[in-house]
Amino acid sequence: MFQLLLVIIYISFISLGLPDSLLGSAWPSIYREWNVPISYAGIISMIIAFGTIISSLQSDRLTRRLGTGKVTAISVGMTAAALFGFSVSTSFWMLCLWAVPYGLGAGSVDASLNNYVALHYKSHHMSWLHCMWGLGATAGPYIMNFALTGGMGWTGGYRIISVLQVFLTLILVFTLPLWKGRPTLTDENGREIQTGSLSLKEIIQIPGAKEVMICFFCYCAVEQTAILWASSYLHLYRGISSETAARFAGLFFIGITAGRALSGFITMKLNDVQMIRMGQCLIGLGVLIMILPFGQTGSLAGLIIIGLGCAPVYPCIIHSTPAHFGAERSQAVIGVQMASAYVGTLLMPPLFGLIANHISVSLFPFYMLAILIFMIVMHELLVKKTA
Repeated sequence: MFQLLLVIIYISFISLGLPDSLLGSAWPSIYREWNVPISYAGIISMIIAFGTIISSLQSDRLTRRLGTGKVTAISVGMTAAALFGFSVSTSFWMLCLWAVPYGLGAGSVDASLNNYVALHYKSHHMSWLHCMWGLGATAGPYIMNFALTGGMGWTGGYRIISVLQVFLTLILVFTLPLWKGRPTLTDENGREIQTGSLSLKEIIQIPGAKEVMICFFCYCAVEQTAILWASSYLHLYRGISSETAARFAGLFFIGITAGRALSGFITMKLNDVQMIRMGQCLIGLGVLIMILPFGQTGSLAGLIIIGLGCAPVYPCIIHSTPAHFGAERSQAVIGVQMASAYVGTLLMPPLFGLIANHISVSLFPFYMLAILIFMIVMHELLVKKTA
């Protein structure tokens, strides 16, 4: 039964990744159909990000009150409803309205499932869990392309993903007893750990909490800046054709997914802290290769290495949370970690956009290097404070 639950969690994370890349795939069709500015996609993504931040911060209270199984089922159900709402929308403001439950649902399930796996499964399962998310995010654009080329339009793509989410919601509802069967948390003497929800102020005061929040902020700043701006850097600064640049920018994302599949095996030999340091070193190596005068080939190779380096960092920081902060506080800490991650996603890629516009897009690798150095310092402080 325990292994069946793990399969359900894996499927849940594939489902979590499916809609994440839909907006980018569908937007060229949406903005032309409705005759709205292309920049309006940023408004929808910001609404979703704000929703995920709010629900991540509330994940501790919700999970303690309802349990991980119910939070997951409700969150996936909200996402399914939001995606169906997208599929029947006839104006931009309807999309903005449905983006609210979309964001709220995504944040809760992300934080709750990550904490559950961190508590009850080994590190390699956490890496493979996030690999499943990558598979879902990779499959999303293909489903949207199937709908567009099949004459169903972008609404058909959203409807297909919505139906898949509905089926997953039903599976989660029928398998709720599996979640209840998990043992309670106990201390070294076998006594049950009594836990209560923590306020944001109380969480921040925990030694190491501020450092891990900044780590997550920096990691997502590096990852999302690379995803958003790598293609523009390769095309505008390195002179690579837009088609080739887009293809290699996509390889960065594939590198993360493949890297997490590989990381699952490496975690059987290395602990979480070693995996995080290894990932940071690979990111640094990739950035340096992009900075050095190796031309187009160096830039392309550096970008792929950065993707491989990003692979172990996110899942291993999450999996190490109970070890750093204790099982009784891990859900609260992971909730603020998720919120910090979404803040990094929300703020840092647009900031580089301003730098590229007003100074030069050539600063792309230097921007990521500065964030990486800050992340390394914060992670080492985290390890020191929670040793």
